[in-house]
Amino acid sequence: MREILTFGKYLNQQFGERVHKVPVSISHFTCPNIDGTTARGGCTFCENDSFSPNLNRVVKIKGNTLNNYTDNNPYLQQQLEELEDQYYKHREEIRRVHKSKKFLVYFQSFTNTYAPFNTLKALYEKALSFDDVVGISIGTRADSITDEVLDYLQDLSKDYEIWVEYGIQSIYNSTLKRINRGEDFENSEKWIAKTKERGLNVCGHLIYGLPDEDREMMLNSFNRTIEMGVDSIKIHPLYVVERTALANEFRSGKFTPISEDDYVQTVVESLKILPPNISIQRLTAGIENSTLISPDWCYNKQSSMKKIRQALSMENIRY
Repeated sequence: MREILTFGKYLNQQFGERVHKVPVSISHFTCPNIDGTTARGGCTFCENDSFSPNLNRVVKIKGNTLNNYTDNNPYLQQQLEELEDQYYKHREEIRRVHKSKKFLVYFQSFTNTYAPFNTLKALYEKALSFDDVVGISIGTRADSITDEVLDYLQDLSKDYEIWVEYGIQSIYNSTLKRINRGEDFENSEKWIAKTKERGLNVCGHLIYGLPDEDREMMLNSFNRTIEMGVDSIKIHPLYVVERTALANEFRSGKFTPISEDDYVQTVVESLKILPPNISIQRLTAGIENSTLISPDWCYNKQSSMKKIRQALSMENIRY
């Protein structure tokens, strides 16, 4: 039976022991698709907390947001304190549940290269100074990273495990325009290539079930992501939550979410063509609270994972 390389297995191979990601969410970070730099309103599906459900308890602190053009950062000390507090709090919970011994600090919510360079440098280096940390993983967009940041991360990668996670979502510009993404696929392609040229690890995020996309289009996005030379992939179903433009589209009949059967089969077809050297960090996601509008099957992530594993087993694949 063929076995998929999970991210946990990859990290175990690298470090010889169990390593786990610790997610953190830094206040005053935002996105160029929210603050008007590239667009306004964010992606139509975006309610940031819904994609970081384990961080809902983080206190939101009022004030201005940062971007690449901010001259100074009056919130830096506060952010450094938040970072430390979140790391140690979540680390203990993860250590108890997963028995992990080493950790990657995962800058998860919003766009984590979209701030002054000195702010990024201070946050990344603070994260790398924590007990038991072997590296960092940085969630971002291709329109929010610079050569200066990549050069700096390349230098860090000499001593630490460094990952850059890009939200690709789809290779189709018509889809990206439809969801108000604020950038085109070619820009993702360009910056992923620049990141790989520096020897950095790249994880590509894809969403299955985007408006007007069929299975062939989703598989084409998966194939093209592989061709770009990424080291890992995350796949996420598109679900509808409150306080989003997509919720309005759903209620007016302009958007129908992907069915669970279609999602499961598309994931299975994707993994059938996955090269053995590319790890998978996520195959589905859910949100177990009242903000979920549709589809109902996204309320129970574990149930979906069970169905994915059963379908993969029928193809002689173990995940």
